[in-house]
Amino acid sequence: MTALLEVEDLHVSYGAIEAVKGISFNVEEGQVVTLIGGNGAGKTTTLRTLSGLLRPTEGDIRFKSRSIKGLPGHEVLKLGIAHAPEGRRIFGRMTIQENLDLGAYARSDKEISKDMDRVYELFPVLGERRHQAAGVLSGGEQQMLAIGRAMMSRPKLLMLDEPSMGLSPIMMQTIFTVISELQEQGTTILLVEQNAQAALSLADHGYVIETGLIVLDGPGHQLLHDEGVRKAYLGED
Repeated sequence: MTALLEVEDLHVSYGAIEAVKGISFNVEEGQVVTLIGGNGAGKTTTLRTLSGLLRPTEGDIRFKSRSIKGLPGHEVLKLGIAHAPEGRRIFGRMTIQENLDLGAYARSDKEISKDMDRVYELFPVLGERRHQAAGVLSGGEQQMLAIGRAMMSRPKLLMLDEPSMGLSPIMMQTIFTVISELQEQGTTILLVEQNAQAALSLADHGYVIETGLIVLDGPGHQLLHDEGVRKAYLGED
């Protein structure tokens, strides 16, 4: 496999507070890779840095062997990295279709409508309600829209931050089924997820982050059965 994303000795600070303290990891093309850890571990900060919303203080980020360290978010998006952020961040007064159109703002090709049809195929409820304001959607439906909007940029790497947060078990299962389908269709996925059981069950590889440092990594199924991971993140004694 070819490393699509390479993160090397990444440091990120908020003023005098260092939130990410020198992490290194790879995302291989075609994989689902997950970052797990407690609140404040540095997971969201890492994704925000990779997508160009934050600037690292040290280290390097390479995408398809090219350094993207310090590039602004719109340039990162054009290179093929899309970010569905924590909290969904949809535009509630705009329609579902308008939100999806915004996801394709950096594109000028003729296949945008084809990709929108693909989103509606994956999330039929969005297609049925495409002309309704996004703000009337349920939490799970808004999460579908956030993922669909990120897909509209036709990314090589799709980064998902806490896609199951606040969702019912049934809706969470729907979201994870879609993530699996996206991987099967060729999208590489970097997943930050509070539900470690679901994330590690799906992931090809996982990294455990604690207080800004990677303390453990391995294949998802291996971490799923690691005693320390099970005690810390799966609620087992």
